[in-house]
Formats: sequence, C-alpha cells, structure tokens
Amino acid sequence: MPNQSQQRRQSRRRALQALYQWEMTDGDVRDIDAQFLATQDMSKVDVGYFQELLHAIPATVTEIDAQLQECLDRDVSRLDPIERNVLRIAAHELRARQDIPYRVIINEAVELTKAFGAEQGHKYVNGVLDAVAQRLRASETAAHVGAGR
Repeated sequence: MPNQSQQRRQSRRRALQALYQWEMTDGDVRDIDAQFLATQDMSKVDVGYFQELLHAIPATVTEIDAQLQECLDRDVSRLDPIERNVLRIAAHELRARQDIPYRVIINEAVELTKAFGAEQGHKYVNGVLDAVAQRLRASETAAHVGAGR
C-alpha cells in the first residue's frame, strides 16, 4: 500500500488529467469525477485528495488565476494547458493546504511538469511558484531563506 505522500502524488497526477479534460471539454466536474472513478485505476490514489483538487480548483479558478497572474510574464490564458493546470494545483495547495510544506508543493509541481509538460516547462513552473510561494507563504519562505535553504 502506498504511503500518504505517494498517494497524494498520484492524486495530483490524476487531478491534472481531470483538470485538463475539464478545461479542454468545458465538461462538468461532477461528470469528470464520476468518469475517473469508474474508468481509471484509482487504487494508489488518495481519492479524497483527488476530489478536493478536482472540485476546489474550478470553483476558485478566477481567484487562483489572479494570484498566478501577479507572478507571470504573460497572460495566464497563454500558458500551455498542462503548465497552467499544474500551476493551478500548486497555487491551490499553497493557498489552502498549510499542512503541506511549500517546498514539497513546488517539487511536486516541477515533477508533474517534467512528466507531462513541455521540455523546459518545469523551469518556468519552478520560477513562477517560487514567486507565488513568497507572496502566499512569506513567513515560511523567509524561514527557509534565513536557514540557508
């Protein structure tokens, strides 16, 4: 049985796929959720976490995109769809999941981008999320800088 961090990693992978489908098809999140549960191997996935990501991100996408936009060099709509949704997952986690260290969130996003994104997309995602983390988790990021990272 995978441990919690492995299950969450799989949850993020599945959520990225589901959010990509949501964005490309303008589908109903509940239908996509049901489809994934019925057709995908979810045995190694923290299903509750997958569902949190899948439902919370579309529900708050305007706010998430606005926070991302402050740290982007182009409009969020011009980002590669994979990178845009990886950034949305990480921004949600930075905003809503104080139980997950920001460095873990950024690392997971970089790994997702390496697996599914453009060849050098992970470098862009890393830079954007460093800036987002400094805004949303100022005390946590400052503590790491002060400790010499």
